[in-house]
Amino acid sequence: MKQIEDSLGWGDSQSWHNDVFSELSERVQQKTKVLLSPVTLKRVWGRIEYQSAPSKTTLNTLAQFAGYANWRDFKGNSISKKKPNAFKKIATANLGVIMLSASVMTVIFISFFSLKGSNDNTQVIDPDQILFSSKPLAKGMPNSVVFELDLDNISSDSIHIQQYWDPTKTIALTKGQTQATGQYYRPGYFRAKLLVDGKAIKQHDLFIKSEGWLGTVDYQPIPKYLNSNLVYNGSLAMPNEIIKELDQSDEPLRTSFHFVDDLEHISGDNFKLNATLQNSYREKWAVCQNTGIVILGTKGAHFVSFSIPGCVSDLGMMMNDVYKNGKEHNLSGLGIDFTEPKEIEIRVEDKNLTVSHNGETMFTGSYNETVGRLVGIRFRFLGAGNVHQFKITDLEGQNEILAIPNQLIN
Repeated sequence: MKQIEDSLGWGDSQSWHNDVFSELSERVQQKTKVLLSPVTLKRVWGRIEYQSAPSKTTLNTLAQFAGYANWRDFKGNSISKKKPNAFKKIATANLGVIMLSASVMTVIFISFFSLKGSNDNTQVIDPDQILFSSKPLAKGMPNSVVFELDLDNISSDSIHIQQYWDPTKTIALTKGQTQATGQYYRPGYFRAKLLVDGKAIKQHDLFIKSEGWLGTVDYQPIPKYLNSNLVYNGSLAMPNEIIKELDQSDEPLRTSFHFVDDLEHISGDNFKLNATLQNSYREKWAVCQNTGIVILGTKGAHFVSFSIPGCVSDLGMMMNDVYKNGKEHNLSGLGIDFTEPKEIEIRVEDKNLTVSHNGETMFTGSYNETVGRLVGIRFRFLGAGNVHQFKITDLEGQNEILAIPNQLIN
């Protein structure tokens, strides 16, 4: 865990929240081809009470993510780095002196921090007296956001804006500063935070829309953008030059279609999605035809993934706060060959999610925490794919809200 935290550089893991573990889950899958759910990662990091030890699959996967062949390799390297037995003997022989010294130092530190605490003049900040708002400066992507500030009631020398879930993506502020700008490379529904001495004192939602359908080649950290006129013409597809670009790449590349907008207050817990998907690039590293549908809400998200039947072990299913891992659950129903167009239905009703194909149920499950209202959809392909038709239906109002080819209907 320590080695992974150091390599990521995301700050103290105690400050990680749901989005951080979701991002870690995705990075682990990209590197190891094994999906460890955010819930599993939270258990390993002690954020969820769980009495059992991690499974061998989890240990092997985390060890591989950290750069080792497997868990056994990690343990072997750890043992080889330990001090020789001679040191252990010296430490044992002087155990009494060490314990006495530790006791004395403990008393000193307790006394010091007790004295420090008695003189602690920590500032009490009233969030209602602090101005913290934001507004995107442009339409489309990439996008800069201007933050409006009033910091007169804050005396700290450590004031930052955390742009979204990643604690390293911060903007340092100075006393008297009234504006700041931040850079965003993907559309979405974010939560910006104002941090004082590392503590969030105020936060708000930040909505960056895609302005119609947006295509991306998902390079890191900055994707390649393709505007709506390049990817949308009655259906969604990557242009030929992108397919050639994929063919020239020796590294796995993902492409995505994004639609992020206000979807007329559709509940993320009561809707139906229908789509006809096809895989258009299956060469080299894309042989498994990995395909994903990400459904974005104001308070969470669903992620449904597919592959050819022979690759379902690497799949994962996220129903907001509940994850199912293909290594530990039977997700064989999500094994579909997308060489030819296939019709998929995802139905979410009262926090129960069902995936169907040709009228047959492929997967069903439930979750606990609300997704909020829907704000967007992403289609993701390892390689590239086509979306021939697509629509979202509000189950509460029985209205079609978003569809291909008509996009926003209402």
